Amino acid sequence: MTTSEILTRAKEAKSFGTALDTGEKNRLLLAMADSLEAHAGDILAANAEDVARAEGVIAPVMIDRLLLTPERIRAMADGVRAVAALPDPVGEVVEERTLENGLALRRVRVPMGVIAIIYESRPNVTSDAAALCLKSGSACVLRGGKEAFCSNNAVVEALRAALRGCGAPEALVSLVQDTTRASSTELMGARGLVDLLIPRGGAGLIRACVENAKVPCIETGTGICHVYVDKSADLAMAERIVYNAKTSRPSVCNAAEVCLVHRDVAAEFLPRMKRALDEKHVELRLCPRAAAVIDGTPAGPDDFDTEFLDYILAVRVVDSLEDAVAHIARHSTGHSEAIVTSDEAAAAKFTRAVDSAAVYVNASTRFTDGGVFGLGCEMGISTQKLHARGPMGLRELTSSKYILTGTGQVR
Repeated sequence: MTTSEILTRAKEAKSFGTALDTGEKNRLLLAMADSLEAHAGDILAANAEDVARAEGVIAPVMIDRLLLTPERIRAMADGVRAVAALPDPVGEVVEERTLENGLALRRVRVPMGVIAIIYESRPNVTSDAAALCLKSGSACVLRGGKEAFCSNNAVVEALRAALRGCGAPEALVSLVQDTTRASSTELMGARGLVDLLIPRGGAGLIRACVENAKVPCIETGTGICHVYVDKSADLAMAERIVYNAKTSRPSVCNAAEVCLVHRDVAAEFLPRMKRALDEKHVELRLCPRAAAVIDGTPAGPDDFDTEFLDYILAVRVVDSLEDAVAHIARHSTGHSEAIVTSDEAAAAKFTRAVDSAAVYVNASTRFTDGGVFGLGCEMGISTQKLHARGPMGLRELTSSKYILTGTGQVR
């Protein structure tokens, strides 16, 4: 089926999704979760094909993003069930008042309609996106990367089997079959068919969508995330936070890519940080002042502007909190930043001055996640400021409309 045909069918199906009540949506979601587990064998076989093709072509940390296991499929199914358990935002009254002319005004949440998602590598995004779109009353058109096509196709087939079994149109969840750039371009230009476009992937994909989309587009986050170790920091705490933020899962967007260290604690902190990170063979890209304290690779001109998604950390020694904030302002992508400090005034200044979607005090950046924030699974992390910012859950996938009730008023 062509991309155009898929979009047309999704537009036809969206009225069905819009009309579903909460109970009906939850029934479909629970059936979809059960179907994922029932089709686990097919999904794993398809994933093995993708992984075999990717071996030696993409980095090991990216293979990990691609790989599915029985446990990960169960987690995908549980993620869908978690969305079913969440409150339904559709129909929620955002604002209610009576105008001077007697009109009763309500602003209520409504579905977007057709949401297109262009994403890379991670097959679990397929079920997450489908669940969030359905619960928020929209149809979704998914365009995954070619490296995960077999996996995504098997996941979507399992989800559509559940929809068919419940008498719902399978076009509520669709996967674009064309993995060339042409299909992405078509989604970006599908005015009248796509109500919202969400790119979820690397910097190149997001930039292409933001710059070229003719349909409404939400910019989601590449994550050049920073951890700043202040002069008053508990250095044992700072060591744990940097270690977790960099190594717990380096291939995700909320992993730290840069560590900034106040000059007053650099001589003590940098060696202990290096010892900890050496356990995971993290390559340190060092500014000259950091290189005077520990061994590593001299930082190149682009290292503080790179989302490594790997066991690599750029390190810079700064003179002050203000210096750290200025560095973040120059180099951050607006995703997540952290300060480690015992100084409440420094923490307050950092949280006011740093303009990112999530700002942490004495905690790892790895918590920026829809599930952790209580949103269920997420569609992505929005790094823009209009409509949605931070983890995008159900509310962020709705729009609103005004409903006005009168008694014959005319103007």
